[in-house]
Amino acid sequence: MKMKDKKAEQVKKKEEHLKRRKATKARRRGEPILERPEPSKAEKPAILIVCEGENTEPSYFRQFRLSSATIKAVGEGYNTVSLVNRAQQLAKGKEYDQVWCVFDKDDFSDNDFNNAIAMAESMGFGVAYSNQAFEYWIILHFEDHQGGGMHRSAYENKINDYLKPLGVQFDGNSKTITEEIFSILEEAAPEAKTTRIRLAINRAKRIYDSLTHHSPAKEESSTTVYLLVEEILKYI
Repeated sequence: MKMKDKKAEQVKKKEEHLKRRKATKARRRGEPILERPEPSKAEKPAILIVCEGENTEPSYFRQFRLSSATIKAVGEGYNTVSLVNRAQQLAKGKEYDQVWCVFDKDDFSDNDFNNAIAMAESMGFGVAYSNQAFEYWIILHFEDHQGGGMHRSAYENKINDYLKPLGVQFDGNSKTITEEIFSILEEAAPEAKTTRIRLAINRAKRIYDSLTHHSPAKEESSTTVYLLVEEILKYI
């Protein structure tokens, strides 16, 4: 044993001995023994998810039931750079362990979209973007899309082509992911030995890994929502 370690051990033993003597004397005098309370259980990690959409994205993320973390998903109606600024405002003074920005390419300029991603990352925020829109992430639960162009105007019909035979429908007006829709996204996929949500993660990741990311605005169709969902699933 090194001399330094030996000395530290001797000091520790002396402290323990003095503590025992003090407790013995207290018992003899009938005094209460004051001991340090056990450290309280750490609070659950808090995840703030700031969404561009006011309905679809928040309604989706609020469906997750976590056992070891809490989610606050808000739909702000802001987009790209303004959404990142809004996320910074919402996170200020709050003790969030993670902050994520969720926004779409839609018809916003390449500059705005790419700058929003870079800006969010520079602030330490996670980014769950979709090019073109969030519903592309939902489609990947059912379809092994290869990442080529698919205009968002086709998303609603495509989603319902898969949902209607299962007895539910995605309403393009309310744009809400209901509990019934979410349960289908979570359940096992008949064609695979895994859940639909895991299929979507694998498909989105494969598409993302095939791209260069020099300009995410040019990379239609792709989404990084899978990164946020992977993180959420750690706390189920």
